[in-house]
Amino acid sequence: MIRRLAVIVCLLCSAAAVVVAADGDVTFTRDGGGTDPAPAVFPHWSHRIRFRCYACHDQVFPMARNATRVTMDDIAAGKACGTCHNGRRAWAVTFETCNRCHPAR
Repeated sequence: MIRRLAVIVCLLCSAAAVVVAADGDVTFTRDGGGTDPAPAVFPHWSHRIRFRCYACHDQVFPMARNATRVTMDDIAAGKACGTCHNGRRAWAVTFETCNRCHPAR
């Protein structure tokens, strides 16, 4: 019984770290194609349940699809996603956190 419970807990914890596109999520397309790493998926709904729209719109991201081009250089410079994902307000964007946005296929 305890072994089953431990397995279930491990599966739930590992599933929480996997990015899966859901309704309302935004998958960023890559300029010029390319598939490595996988395109980033922005989990809009999980952000929306924590923050009001104005936390990001319109200061960080305009309220229009494809209005903002996001690059890793921008994020590292504290722009776009890097406004919050800077290691202080939210987890930092590092090599170790790639799979949080770029899901494995």
